[in-house]
Amino acid sequence: MFQKGLKDVVAVHTGIGLVDGDQGILRYRGVDVKELVPNYSFEQVAYFLWYDELPSEMERQQFEEQLKVGRHLPLHICNVIDALPATVTIMDAMRTAISAFATGEFLKQDMIKQAIHLTGALPAIIARHYRNQNSLPLVEANDCFNHTENYLWMLTGVAPTPTQVKALETYLKLTMEHGLNASTFAARVTVSTESDLPAAITSAIGTMKGPLHGGAPAGVLDLLDEIKEESFIRSVIEEKVRQGERIMGFGHRIYKTADPRSVLLREACLQLHGADAWLDLAVAAEREIIAILEQYKPGRKLYTNVEFYAAAIMRSIEMPATLFTPTFSVARMVGWTAHVMEQVEDKILFRPQSLYTGKIRSLK
Repeated sequence: MFQKGLKDVVAVHTGIGLVDGDQGILRYRGVDVKELVPNYSFEQVAYFLWYDELPSEMERQQFEEQLKVGRHLPLHICNVIDALPATVTIMDAMRTAISAFATGEFLKQDMIKQAIHLTGALPAIIARHYRNQNSLPLVEANDCFNHTENYLWMLTGVAPTPTQVKALETYLKLTMEHGLNASTFAARVTVSTESDLPAAITSAIGTMKGPLHGGAPAGVLDLLDEIKEESFIRSVIEEKVRQGERIMGFGHRIYKTADPRSVLLREACLQLHGADAWLDLAVAAEREIIAILEQYKPGRKLYTNVEFYAAAIMRSIEMPATLFTPTFSVARMVGWTAHVMEQVEDKILFRPQSLYTGKIRSLK
């Protein structure tokens, strides 16, 4: 049966992620993210997605050291990034740098080691090009920091606060994996031809760059900027509803109930109450906006999506909009590589059919 855009067509069997939009459930390796995310670090959740089990204490320490190796970019990768014009977007810099990892020596490693290395390297790639773009001195990796702390450190040169780290790490853990989305599919298609991991990730990044997939939640930022403080929430939202405007950050094409990622991000923000004004505003705004939407649009069940709290978190850590999609990719690198390795085991080449709709004619 023909489905334009392959919507709802099952293309793979996977043991990595389960997205149940009707029930509002997201599971990694069969475990609800509500159990994983609050109780384990970015590194532990990444290990779980790759190895299908949580690490022992010794395994965790060894794994974290492996991940840190990727922060220290090879000279040829540094040279590639430094040669790029400032007008090259960060997503394009990421794509170019990742493709340059495909040396004979790198590809001789086990694919899981390649995955760990690229995951560790991506924040360093982003930070290097971002600081080059802005004529800022480069910041060396700090191996005393965990993955999230080091990313913020390399971007800013300032040690992040515990509030900033907790908020961003919660977001990163919740966006590591989300089923067969466009970028994950692109990665799996590429490696199904028996291409390599850097090529597959290059395809994924190119797909993530598109605003229909990895677009930054700029609209939510504009909404929060417009609200400014809790006392203005109702007047701003009621005016938008009267004008027929879409309320950014509400509604999701998959989830028919609350997005489980937004639920956990809200809980993280509630735990940090009083630590950051933007996170407090987001929590208050969500509560009142849902009540207003139910009043004016009863039965529509418009809940917050992950972009709503993502925007608040990015604003709270003063991250510019140009870094939103790259930061999303820092998380999704884990899911991409997990799917690539699963596809390699599948040994199936993607070869869908097309339906010709042009004219039948002769040039005689």
